[in-house]
Amino acid sequence: MSVEFVCLTLIAGRSLRDELFDYLSEQRDLVSGFTASDAAGHGPDVRLQTPEERVKGHADELMVRTILQAQEAAQLLERLKAEFAGSRIVYWIMPVWDFGITDVLNQ
Repeated sequence: MSVEFVCLTLIAGRSLRDELFDYLSEQRDLVSGFTASDAAGHGPDVRLQTPEERVKGHADELMVRTILQAQEAAQLLERLKAEFAGSRIVYWIMPVWDFGITDVLNQ
């Protein structure tokens, strides 16, 4: 039976950046690494927290993605929901058909 990998995507306010990065880095039993980038949140459920965000018309957010096994994603989500209760982190999980690292031959 093959391992089912998924991509867990988290969207959080940039104010949570350091705390979220530290937390994910501490979850070594589930998270081997992650990629983060800045994002602009739009939509009726997005809260514009600062005057700058209200002028720009979008929320300054952070997008974090990690690839892990489906069961591990469920465990990580439960931990995140407990640790970051009330912080309105948006998430989704998508299947990953293939996952690996390409390697350059030593020359």
